[in-house]
Amino acid sequence: MLKNIDPLLNADVLHALRAMGHGDELIISDAHFPSDSIARHTSIGKLLRIDASADRVAQAILSVMPLDSFVPDPALRMEVVDDPTQIPEVQQDVQALLDAPLQLAPIERHAFYERARRAYCVITTSDTRSYGCFIFKKGVLNPTQTNRHPA
Repeated sequence: MLKNIDPLLNADVLHALRAMGHGDELIISDAHFPSDSIARHTSIGKLLRIDASADRVAQAILSVMPLDSFVPDPALRMEVVDDPTQIPEVQQDVQALLDAPLQLAPIERHAFYERARRAYCVITTSDTRSYGCFIFKKGVLNPTQTNRHPA
């Protein structure tokens, strides 16, 4: 166990989050998403897993990973097929984790799949709620967020 690190963040996920650079994207997916086959196309080429709800996983990731402040939409949600304005409960739960005024931007389902294949990694969850699929773009820490240790 580590101090001040969410216990959901296992070694594989922490390694991926640390290895990601500014502008790299990660996918959080629900249990229905074709996670394994898409993860094989990502930068790390293997599926990562956290057995928890999508919003709880997003909370853990956002506790250590800044979102990109240089792009208009650093956090995206998969649109509901045939009803892109619908915001399912799981998406509302993740939206509540984001600092205002940041909003989850919608992305069409097939466009989501294509973008996911180019992501740094896919983290699948055990969430069975539909449309619990998100893209987060990694940002940089500002100087006040940087952990500085004496030399």
